Amino acid sequence: MPSPNLRHAVRAIVLDDHDRILLCRHALPKPAGTTIVWAAPGGGVEPGETPLAALRRELDEEVGLAVEAGPPHVWHQRVVGSGYAPGYDGVVNDYFLVRAPSFPPRGARSDEELAAEHIDGFRWWTLQEIAGYRGPELFSPRDLATPLAGLLAGGPPARPVRLGL
Repeated sequence: MPSPNLRHAVRAIVLDDHDRILLCRHALPKPAGTTIVWAAPGGGVEPGETPLAALRRELDEEVGLAVEAGPPHVWHQRVVGSGYAPGYDGVVNDYFLVRAPSFPPRGARSDEELAAEHIDGFRWWTLQEIAGYRGPELFSPRDLATPLAGLLAGGPPARPVRLGL
């Protein structure tokens, strides 16, 4: 059986001075309607691009944040299954911790360019808001509150924590 064709992506766990996490609101069209998923800013690593270069590019494009030094690699996620990355068998997400003062997200991409990537908003969330959320919208990863609580309590791990769906 051949290895799955996985999309490699980087994401930033952007935490402000109050330990709020910045998430992008993705409105994903599905046959039965739109699914809303809140996910960390980031995206695909282009051919020949390093993960850090991809992270810097994506943060500039999506939220307007410049990353100077190499942030710690805190989480690793591998999801195999259709629907996670069009044209791929799944996705590998590597998450990096970026600390920054709170700011109004506004990247280099226009609203139309963001919409083409199904991004239609941004929000700073507290751990308590994520853990207590009971609405129809989803988080990525689905149990975001669990690894986020561990990260806030213990700081960056010695090795990236493996995440599930």
